[in-house]
Amino acid sequence: MSKSKSGFVLIGAGGYIAPRHMKAIYETGNKIVVAVDPSDSVGILDMYGHDIEYFSQESELVDWFRDNPGTARYTSVCSPNYLHSAHVEIGLRAGTDVICEKPLVIDGFEIDWLKQVEESTGNRVWVVLQLRYHPLIIALKKRLKKSGTHNVKLRYITPRGKWYQSSWKGCEEKGGGLCTNIGIHFFDMLIWLFGPVKNWCTTINLGTTVAGHLALDRAEVEWFLSVDGNNLPEGITDPVRSLQIDDEYIEFSKGFTNLHTSVYQGVLNQKGHGIGDAEPSIRLVSEIRSKAING
Repeated sequence: MSKSKSGFVLIGAGGYIAPRHMKAIYETGNKIVVAVDPSDSVGILDMYGHDIEYFSQESELVDWFRDNPGTARYTSVCSPNYLHSAHVEIGLRAGTDVICEKPLVIDGFEIDWLKQVEESTGNRVWVVLQLRYHPLIIALKKRLKKSGTHNVKLRYITPRGKWYQSSWKGCEEKGGGLCTNIGIHFFDMLIWLFGPVKNWCTTINLGTTVAGHLALDRAEVEWFLSVDGNNLPEGITDPVRSLQIDDEYIEFSKGFTNLHTSVYQGVLNQKGHGIGDAEPSIRLVSEIRSKAING
């Protein structure tokens, strides 16, 4: 392998989001050396090389790490949400830095555990917080006043088929619910723009639609998240991703799905976002879910 290239292990190579990670690894001049997924529907790997090792079991990966020390510099985690903590830990203990897809973990206590593992291994966890790289959001952050309170409305409606509720994404224990699986990027973005959470409440909490109020240090936010296509405006079929701040309306759907390469470049430059950056939004959605379950 060329010294200019870093080796990547990709866990969850058969998943929906994995192709964006593959592309980012390739576009930043690096190389996938191992791909792992219990599903063997990973033919897309051929676009990035014919010498990529493939394993269907985690135990095979652990053995590979043991037998090939130093071959991989990074582990990218794209597996289902409930497996993130375990897979991040595998990468850290194998001596790699880890890039983890959102959400980093489902529950707040897992944050504390990964901090301990990170400290004990000396390796870093980097989190995909892609909206922090969106040009419109970056420009907005620069324009926002540092004082005063803004009135904000967030709408995110992205229709999903019947498969969604039948998959791990629709399972509260595995996906973390709609706020965790879909909303986490937006809560992170809002906290990044307007400061820490002061209080919150939910006004709708269904399997396919969640809405509520969020009081931040510098904003009062009304938010609405849905995977139910019936909530789209009449005549609209594409996802709606909009943000209204006071009298300014921002539609940031364009470029939303093409930010992973920027995330990876940030990590490679040691300017990515770590556990501490992801923590506030993780703890928020964990609290929302806990209240919904416990009443």
